[in-house]
Amino acid sequence: MSYRKLTAEEQAVIIDKGTERPFTGQYYLNKEKGVYLCRQCDVPLFRSNDKFESGTGWPSFDDAIPGAVRQVPDSDGRRTEIVCAKCGGHLGHVFFDEGLTGKNARYCVNSVSLSFDPAQKPAAATERAVFAGGCFWGVEYQFKNIKGVLSTRVGYTGGKTEHPSYKQVCTGDTGHAEALEVEFDPKVVSYETLAKRFFEIHDPTQFDRQGPDVGTQYRSEVFYENDEQKRVAESLIRQLEAKGYRVVTQVSKAGVFWPAEDYHQDYYERTGHHPYCHIYQKRF
Repeated sequence: MSYRKLTAEEQAVIIDKGTERPFTGQYYLNKEKGVYLCRQCDVPLFRSNDKFESGTGWPSFDDAIPGAVRQVPDSDGRRTEIVCAKCGGHLGHVFFDEGLTGKNARYCVNSVSLSFDPAQKPAAATERAVFAGGCFWGVEYQFKNIKGVLSTRVGYTGGKTEHPSYKQVCTGDTGHAEALEVEFDPKVVSYETLAKRFFEIHDPTQFDRQGPDVGTQYRSEVFYENDEQKRVAESLIRQLEAKGYRVVTQVSKAGVFWPAEDYHQDYYERTGHHPYCHIYQKRF
């Protein structure tokens, strides 16, 4: 059975049955709602509703989740050890008849032996993708309504000029490409799905242009945020090349993204027009 790899401190307590110093543990004063898990095997052990302040310096509970904690009398008969019923990891000791709560029990647990699953989960993590494939109005139009896409923003990236204007980028002297920044929920839509859509809504075989729009600012380029995004983009290019496409799309590390002027944002949505050079064509 596979368990979490323990640090030296965790092993000293969970495996070697040591005890952390009182009043120092991570969960000693924790008052969040949630469930406390075994640090080694992640099985639920205690509920926050059963946690109370005992004044002893260790997290204390007056009850455990049924069947999750096993009691083992010490060899000298003076105390009763508590261990995780699943993995046998040392948790601490249990004491009875102290009159501290109505249940008259105190499961005294080392914070090191625990991890915590809060009832109030943080907001879902989002990811960013940046694509350049011709006029950014049309690229944005094709991405806005994909399920899992949370927001889009057009702008300039890949060049040398700071805070570039549309007029400057149009000269071709800044080195920037017109690009789209996509914020998405990876639990709903994958980066690969978005990258496929990118390759299917523009022509990745056109060099420094897209349809009637000509210039380096209209080049085809993927700006990756991490190694996984780079791997996906390069893999899709290889797939297209295997199908006979002469792909010129560049794959580059994402740099500073400069938002375009307000009148460029959501352009087609605001004007009621439709893209003239971005049409979906299934390629995968």
